[in-house]
Amino acid sequence: MDLNDTAEEKAFRASARAFLEAHAPAFGTRPVALDDPEMVRQAQNWQARKKDNGWACLTWPAEYGGRGLGPIEDVIWSQEEARWDTPPNLFIVGIGMLGPAIMAHGTLEQKARYLPRIARGDEIWCQLFSEPAAGSDLAGLRTTAVRDGDDWVLNGQKMWTTFARLSAWGVIVARTDRTVPKHAGLTCFIVNMRSPGIEVRPIRQIDGRSDFNEVFFTDCRVSESHRLGDVGNGWAVARTILMHERAAIGSVGARLDVPALLAVAAACGVADEGEVRQRIADFYVRASGLTYTNYRTLTALSRGEMPGPEASIGKLVGASLVQEMSAFGIDLQGLAGTLMSGLHECQATYLGAPGGRIAGGTDEILRNILAERVLGLPAEPRLDKNVPFHDVPTGPRTRQ
Repeated sequence: MDLNDTAEEKAFRASARAFLEAHAPAFGTRPVALDDPEMVRQAQNWQARKKDNGWACLTWPAEYGGRGLGPIEDVIWSQEEARWDTPPNLFIVGIGMLGPAIMAHGTLEQKARYLPRIARGDEIWCQLFSEPAAGSDLAGLRTTAVRDGDDWVLNGQKMWTTFARLSAWGVIVARTDRTVPKHAGLTCFIVNMRSPGIEVRPIRQIDGRSDFNEVFFTDCRVSESHRLGDVGNGWAVARTILMHERAAIGSVGARLDVPALLAVAAACGVADEGEVRQRIADFYVRASGLTYTNYRTLTALSRGEMPGPEASIGKLVGASLVQEMSAFGIDLQGLAGTLMSGLHECQATYLGAPGGRIAGGTDEILRNILAERVLGLPAEPRLDKNVPFHDVPTGPRTRQ
């Protein structure tokens, strides 16, 4: 494992740092609300500035407006950009997930229409996948798309859709055939989020934010020209998006580092207590393990290799570690820890941490991935395999 930049990586890092020093905006550290028009404007301006100067979509092929660079350059850029108070990234879904899917499965017209505007941040996109009864088992979704002349008519509900209120466009996966097994009856579409028949409802979270949304489709018409990929090939498109989702999300979203926890302990006057020091030391050891595991991934990327299961390990361990650390920070503060304005925002981190254990793959899904693909354990039995979707039981059977 090599923890140092190569000569080429060092030069790239210096170039990225020079651009950021000259152009990075001072967004500040004020609370971010997704319905803040000024925040959206600043985010789009910063994305456009990066694109116009060659620092957006680094891994995209040059023909689609990128630079054709490797994952390690993308990681280096992200590390350097994170040092600055830039606006929040509202384009991670479009650039990191849906853009690559359009490249892989879209028509020439779709690529020409959507990719340049995604890259420059002119349009925000959302991913319409999860449903009330189809989260981890995405292929069990029940939103339907029925062909009607040159259109498809969408009916159903999607859940936990990030950026839905801000988005101009989205990619939806819907069921187009109930007579075949569930994975074979799906099709993807590009949908205009301002179309008649679409209703977006914010979901109020426990921390008071509304980052996610429910989206309802009632006889919403989508042109055949907006179909993404072949009819019945929606699972392949969805897998492309999900593969890029895990790479885009990374290991953990919210973080509470060990120095911040030490500061909380010091402010509460308990930094010298043995039990407190022992707990923080344990957190430090586990966090260091994640750091060096991540270095293994970076080393693989630097060598042009595909990383192994490290991302799944990091996500599984890291998300729960953030929750444990923030809970301990609240405990140290006593009743003061119940305040949202508490030291180092321990409560806000704690309330947001469960989302990190769901987004990009739940703990249970990641354990299955590690069990089957790393340990070689048998796959879980699937009773619905090769069964037409309309014959799959949806609940308790009634006695005849």
